[in-house]
Amino acid sequence: DRTMPLARPTGQIPDAAWTSGFREMTEPWKGAVGCLGVAVFFAMTIGIISWQALEQPPEEWVLRGRAGGMLWERRRGALLLRALPAGRTVAVIAVGGVPAAEPPPPRDRCWHDGGQFCYAWEEDAELRLSLEPPPAPATECYGVRWTPLRPDVMLKDCFSMANVSWYGGASVRAQRWPLNGAESHAQPFVSGDFSKNPAGYGPVLERYFLGSTGVTVTVAPDVPLFLSLESNRHFCLETPAGRAAVPLRYLLCVSPDVAAAHRHVGSQLAGQARALPDTALLGSPIWQYYGPAGSAAKIKRGLRSLAKRLKRHRLQEGVLALGERGTAILAAADHVPSERRKRHDSSRAWDPSPIKPLQLSITLSPYTSIASPLFLRSLRDGEAASYWLSLRPRFGGCSVPVLTTWKGRLCARLNVTSEAALSWYLARARRLRQALGAAYVVFEGAEGNAFLEQAVPPPAELAGDRYTGALAVALATLGNATVISAGARSSHLPLFVQMSPLRSDWSHAGLKGVIPSVLHYSLLGYNFFIPDAVGGSLPGDAPGDPELYVRWLQIVTFLPVMAFSTPPWLCCNAWVLNLTRQCIQRHRDFVVPLIIKYSEEWLSLGYPIFRPAWWLSPTDPTAFTIEDEFLIGDEV
Repeated sequence: DRTMPLARPTGQIPDAAWTSGFREMTEPWKGAVGCLGVAVFFAMTIGIISWQALEQPPEEWVLRGRAGGMLWERRRGALLLRALPAGRTVAVIAVGGVPAAEPPPPRDRCWHDGGQFCYAWEEDAELRLSLEPPPAPATECYGVRWTPLRPDVMLKDCFSMANVSWYGGASVRAQRWPLNGAESHAQPFVSGDFSKNPAGYGPVLERYFLGSTGVTVTVAPDVPLFLSLESNRHFCLETPAGRAAVPLRYLLCVSPDVAAAHRHVGSQLAGQARALPDTALLGSPIWQYYGPAGSAAKIKRGLRSLAKRLKRHRLQEGVLALGERGTAILAAADHVPSERRKRHDSSRAWDPSPIKPLQLSITLSPYTSIASPLFLRSLRDGEAASYWLSLRPRFGGCSVPVLTTWKGRLCARLNVTSEAALSWYLARARRLRQALGAAYVVFEGAEGNAFLEQAVPPPAELAGDRYTGALAVALATLGNATVISAGARSSHLPLFVQMSPLRSDWSHAGLKGVIPSVLHYSLLGYNFFIPDAVGGSLPGDAPGDPELYVRWLQIVTFLPVMAFSTPPWLCCNAWVLNLTRQCIQRHRDFVVPLIIKYSEEWLSLGYPIFRPAWWLSPTDPTAFTIEDEFLIGDEV
């Protein structure tokens, strides 16, 4: 037997021995080691996910100012506006149109600018938040700008109504105060006529929303805007898809409370010097002419008969209001040449002296029937596009007037972008006012966008409510004895605004909607409105309930102007006639001086004359939803 010599230790394991040993060791354990590796990897993955879920905050500051800031909430994909130092959330904005669950990164693309935050959802939209100059020291404002990166992206921001009461925006047929109780599908944010579209928006609106938490939302005027209202859930601002890179832009401001927010932001909506309409109308009840209207002679007799009746009941001070049809008939008779008038009927010319001291108001509109000599003459002379809204041809050819319905007739609408058309229209109005001896002129049909009604994109100069605004500016040149049926960015003009007709019932579309409408109009700056006639004035809906008539009479006593379509002697007993006299006297002696007093405050500061209950108690949640009370100034 030979003994092998001991190997000298070298500090290395021989390759062959290590390899064969490892192979012998791993063969039976191969499956176990593989399972262990998978388990370790799985455990690490779960750990990382758990750490992200537990350690990363559900909310992340994206832009911080002095009095508040904007946060991103991952769970809902929402922007939060939070007031500091208390940290109360004043607005929750759910983001639509982009994959909102994708969280913005901690460091944004505008990190070098502390006053901005930028983030882009790839191929969808870009968000830019910015600190903006504040309108007052106690208010802080943030600009929000969404830019679509594809034409088919529809941008949509929804403002939660949870724990927030919202005001302003658009009027609706059954007006609510606050807006939380209103319901409307997404539609263009454009003033409208409820008789044409009961589900649309009403004649007075502004791109301004006020929240009870002290937040305001003001949308840029050049943004093509859709608005939807989902009762007690949210309201949504949208831009239509299909337009190349049209951004959604609005300004968010936060103030200490709701009254401060409106004083600092909402009261400055007009942004121009404010002017008063003719305050003499405040003390003059309006009596709508309800008699026969088949001919000029019948209208004249009817007006004289109504004037005699009012004088007999000691109601001889006020205004007799003639509707559009009656005005047209009187105007046609007045324009018969003098030699024919003498030969045909010497009494054709209207003489307003028999109705004195009552005054006359006449009614016009920017519409003309396509069967009228005026329209046919403009077609024959090739001037239709100059005088009436028309579609411009893409590849040459003639412009075609945009036709719409007005009071059951197919009509063309005045082209307010044409200097020639406006000059002609205003000269005609002045001529009629002088010829008929009218103290006031009412202009109906100022609301709406004729292009959008026909699903046709409007020209840039008439986008949104620019028609209403342009017409209001033109009508203001007629003087301060002018009444218009709509308002949009025109609250600073010396015009009265006629409210929409209401139903003769107790619902929000009738009497219960009066005070919410008053608060809505006044909040948006339209303090000099003419409420609907006592008892309601929808055609075929004459008041038949004396109790309803009396309650309506009592509430309009405290509004700017008292109007009647059904006189008290036609609907009720003699005691209602006596009450009418008392209410008119109370309105003239007590209410009108108050309105004139607080109109000075409106002129200088822009504060509403008719104020909600929260104006005096801006932190009391009970006051936020009171829809059946209002203040005149701060004292009644």
